[in-house]
Amino acid sequence: MTYLTLIYEFLKIGLFSIGGGLATLPFLYQLADKYTWFSRETLIDMIAISESTPGPIGLNMATYAGYAAGGIPGGIIATLSIIVPSFFILSIVVRILDGFKENRFVKAAFYGIRPSVTALIASAALGIIKITLLDIPSYRKTGVVQDILNYRQILLFAMIFLLMKKYKGHPIFYIVGAALAGIVLKF
Repeated sequence: MTYLTLIYEFLKIGLFSIGGGLATLPFLYQLADKYTWFSRETLIDMIAISESTPGPIGLNMATYAGYAAGGIPGGIIATLSIIVPSFFILSIVVRILDGFKENRFVKAAFYGIRPSVTALIASAALGIIKITLLDIPSYRKTGVVQDILNYRQILLFAMIFLLMKKYKGHPIFYIVGAALAGIVLKF
């Protein structure tokens, strides 16, 4: 039954997550709420792993989620299920769009899709910020407003953000640096 559920859920994600891997995040948040395969907190770890391994982030996350739900077969099933809709849609769209790429309705449709993709990615980013930079469980325990902020992670976030803007280095250096900082500072 788990495998059929994986097929259904990841076919759906593959069909509707227009805009790349980060656009899959709202769907994955829903899966975390709906099933016991992984939590929202685990989803943040999935993002970190998916961002730091080769390949498309959405595909990596599908593999990770499928593996969490059903082991190696689950990972394979989720990966194939997220790919299938894109394969067929792109095969059809490439054939059709070539003849209509200058059509005003096609241009207007893509003009309308862009903001929705941006909203999906922004929604995912806000979810990541909430889980990573805020410490809502501590705030709920103490009721002290200052406890809502995860100061160490905010500081690390700000440092990496500023370094990335100033030096434009390869992301892997920042990921490795952050991992080392986490080990040394015991985040």
